[in-house]
Order: sequence, then structure tokens, then C-alpha cells
Amino acid sequence: MVGVSSALSLRYANILRSTCTNINVDNGAKELLDHKYPSTLESVDIAEGEILKAADYVGFDEDEQHRIGMAVRECMVNAVVHGNRYNRNKQVHVNVALSDQQFIIRIVDQGEGFEVQEVPDPLHENNLLRHSGRGLFLMGAFMDDMKVRKVLPSGTEVTLVKKVAPRK
Repeated sequence: MVGVSSALSLRYANILRSTCTNINVDNGAKELLDHKYPSTLESVDIAEGEILKAADYVGFDEDEQHRIGMAVRECMVNAVVHGNRYNRNKQVHVNVALSDQQFIIRIVDQGEGFEVQEVPDPLHENNLLRHSGRGLFLMGAFMDDMKVRKVLPSGTEVTLVKKVAPRK
């Protein structure tokens, strides 16, 4: 089993190292959703539902919608729980855009921010029972591209990208 664990850990390291050079929000991107949500767990369900409506509109099949939904859920929970720490005075900003080739989801909290390189690898044997890093791993696994960055004056922005099949 060491081989599988090592391969998964390498995949996790690649997800976190990714500079997401493919994330291009060109000026021709069509905005599908731009909304601010309160820092509540109810907002997680609402945001996921609205993003899945947009994904359905774009034409993603049920399996892809499920992957998108899982990534969004993980990201929203992180934003509400870890970023904004349930502070009702803080919001989570969600923006969804569609370009010719990409379905782009940006989720921004107003927390303290963090350095993604400092998050422990959830697949390392010492971290298997810890929860830290698991959400980031899942987001990277379910989406085609992902970028995490601190924003000023405070907060974290996560950009999730799913490639779109060319329209006929």
C-alpha cells in the first residue's frame, strides 16, 4: 500500500504546488453568479445549489455536477468555518463565470488567510486521522484546476476551474 499512498501524496503536493497557469479569466467571460453569503452553514447549501444550477445551465452532466458540488461544498465550509469562523459580520463572496473553455468559481472569505504550503498533507501517514488539508485535497481532485491565495486586507480566495467542452 505504500506505493498508492506515495502516489496520492505526490498528487496532493502537485495540487498545492500548482500555479494554475491555466486559470485565465478573459474579458469575454460571462458572469453567471455574483453573490455574498452570510457566514452560516445554511449558506453552504444555498451557494452549492446556486452554483449547481449554473453548472447545469452550462451543460455539465450529473457526474461532473456532483464533482463540482463536492468541491464547492468543501470550499464554502472552509470559508465559513475556518476563514470567517461563523462571524455573521463577515461574508463569503461567490462569483461564477463562464468563458469559452472554463467554468470558473471564485470563493472569497474575510478571514485571516493562510499559506497553502503550510497545510499538512492529509495523505501522509502521520496526518491520516487529522482533518486539516482534506478539503483542499478534495477540491483539487474534483476540479481541473485550483488556486488558493491570500487577499488583502484579509481573507482567502479559492479559484476552482472545470473545463468546458466546446459548444457545437
